[in-house]
Amino acid sequence: PAALQQCSDRVCLSVSLLELLAFNLTFVFIASVLVLVEPLAAGSGIPEIKSYLNGVKVPGVVRLRTCLCKTAGVLFSVAGGLFVGKEGPMIHSGAIVGAGLPQFQSITFKKIKFDFSYFRSDRDKRDFVSAGAAAGVAAAFGAPIGGTLFSLEEGSSFWNQALTWKVLFCSMSATFTLNFFRSGINFNKWGSFQLPGLLNFGEFKCPDEDKNCHLWTVVDLAFFVLMGVVGGLLGALFNCMNKSLAKYRIRNIHPKAKFIRVLESLLVAMVTTVVIFAASMLLGECRDLYSPTTHNTTVKKLRRGQRQSRVGAGVSQEDVARCGGGVGPTQGCGLTSLHSPHNPHSVPSGLSSVRKLGMDIYPGTFALIGAAAFLGGVVRMTISLTVILIESTNEITYGLPIMITLMVAKWTGDFFNKGIYDIHIQLRGVPLLEWETEVEMDK
Repeated sequence: PAALQQCSDRVCLSVSLLELLAFNLTFVFIASVLVLVEPLAAGSGIPEIKSYLNGVKVPGVVRLRTCLCKTAGVLFSVAGGLFVGKEGPMIHSGAIVGAGLPQFQSITFKKIKFDFSYFRSDRDKRDFVSAGAAAGVAAAFGAPIGGTLFSLEEGSSFWNQALTWKVLFCSMSATFTLNFFRSGINFNKWGSFQLPGLLNFGEFKCPDEDKNCHLWTVVDLAFFVLMGVVGGLLGALFNCMNKSLAKYRIRNIHPKAKFIRVLESLLVAMVTTVVIFAASMLLGECRDLYSPTTHNTTVKKLRRGQRQSRVGAGVSQEDVARCGGGVGPTQGCGLTSLHSPHNPHSVPSGLSSVRKLGMDIYPGTFALIGAAAFLGGVVRMTISLTVILIESTNEITYGLPIMITLMVAKWTGDFFNKGIYDIHIQLRGVPLLEWETEVEMDK
């Protein structure tokens, strides 16, 4: 604390800002160059994989070069301070592994060839891509069943009974493989299986000394429905703004020289860095980040997962538009809204209104449901997202409120526009064969 105060008195914070800008701009520049090397590495990759599994040939979407550029691009994008996630790119990367590994050959490295004739038909390749996409979801959230349902609900257009257990086995293997290495590296306990996924939602549990605490009650269902409506409206608004931004970039940014796209990414990185730095200095909670008298600092509270502290800290966190219509670097789409239950969109949608009524609530529940409502309004997933959240939180009692919230959010959002993945598929001009015909064709 004394060193921080001395730095503030000597106005050396500006030097820290410049150093942070230098690091972030360098990392984002590298990520942008990787996208120029392989354009399909941009965005989350979920619309492209969905199109591929629908039967549309997307050249280069499951090539090894795309996977390498996307993997490195995610690392540098996150290191550069951009509000991007790794869940969407993990789905794309898993699909690429599923497409290439069983065939024992690579177009990028043409000299790597094996006389292996199995699993090289289009049908086998499609099934392995479905399994790889499910494995990506399972590894990200520690949800093997949710990953299987994601591939069934949102990805694959061709499914059969035999494929179900194959995809589930692949998802389960991905979850426990990641769990094995993460538990061994972080806790030095190889084989303990303590970290099932990349995201950790913490433990949803009332304190033993608080007898009046409850995760949720029947009365809360009315608020969950309201949160679903608000989440659907916000999701539809987000999709509309994202579509408009994507159209503007297609008309005005893409036709120009490639370095313009790099400059665009650098501009976004610079603005993001400055806003984060200024917010941390000016828009705090009037709470010391580091206390000289106690070890109960704000940072440690966030890491330990105390729900009330995490909800409050999340209010100042900006959730910027980072889906496929955003800037150049590789980035996640939609699923990044669930990085933690203190997503900022969750607070206005339910927690504040319940506080005004003087009701005793569990903040973590409303934060989780609010984040799920907004995400459901963006991606319009119901079954798979419900199971993913149940597996991630390890709390089966959240099944009913999450399902109700997601269904209401989907119905509300569908009244205005389509989900974010379908919007970007349309923007790419992909002739996707829908499950159902349009209303005009039924007349």
